Amino acid sequence: MNKIIEFKDVSFKYEEEAAEVIKNLNLDFYEGQFTCVLGHNGSGKSTMAKLINALNIPTSGHVLTFGYDTADESNEVDIRRKVGMVFQNPDNQIVATIVEDDVAFGPENLGVPREEIRRRVDEALNIVDMYEYRRHEPHRLSGGQKQRVAIAGIIAMQTNCIVLDEPTAMLDPKGRREVMKALAKLNKELGISVILVTHFMDEAVNADRVVVMNDGRVALDGTPSEVFGQGELLRSMGLTVPKALELADELRKNGVSISGAPLTTEQFLEEYKKVLGKI
Repeated sequence: MNKIIEFKDVSFKYEEEAAEVIKNLNLDFYEGQFTCVLGHNGSGKSTMAKLINALNIPTSGHVLTFGYDTADESNEVDIRRKVGMVFQNPDNQIVATIVEDDVAFGPENLGVPREEIRRRVDEALNIVDMYEYRRHEPHRLSGGQKQRVAIAGIIAMQTNCIVLDEPTAMLDPKGRREVMKALAKLNKELGISVILVTHFMDEAVNADRVVVMNDGRVALDGTPSEVFGQGELLRSMGLTVPKALELADELRKNGVSISGAPLTTEQFLEEYKKVLGKI
């Protein structure tokens, strides 16, 4: 797989005298991957995300985004054509009073011709299942719908990668499911690289890769099974494990021999049925 983002000995702090939030970080992200970045509050995961598209600039070291050094101001536009960002609060990202105008905002700023903008806006809204709301006022939408509009705006800019910084933190369970479904579609059907920063363990179970940040460094990096299989280490860092795995662990403590490490409800039920079949 091709590297699209490279962190090379990166450190970062917000003020001259402040402690480093990112500490000598070496980390690569790859084309077409769906990567979840986990970590407790203050672990550095959101700071790391903002380093990817030059919202933060390294105090030392280098971040290369699609080969562009983020510390070079002349690269800023090229970087943001390649990587779009979606933040926690969708209300802070919506700039227009009509949904389709909001989705068109990014391509307009890039100087895309009007007819092409129309095509991109319709396509992007269809991808996130929001086309029927194209003439609605964004403030009348639910949180999950607003976040999908924000994602559509990034799709319309035709970025190669989307970085999302806790995009479901302010949403209810239905809104979280809507956003995760849209992200899976972008990644699997369109091949867009997704980097999702989250504190919801269950959002990471279907990712290609899970990176756990702790104290400004990478603590764990692997597949969901590899990472969540180290439950005690995760708990020592103030994190939990997916609900299905937590339930399996509790049953084992009470003498029920659930095998494996089920990460989803479906996997748990499959293992539990095997137990029932032995009774």
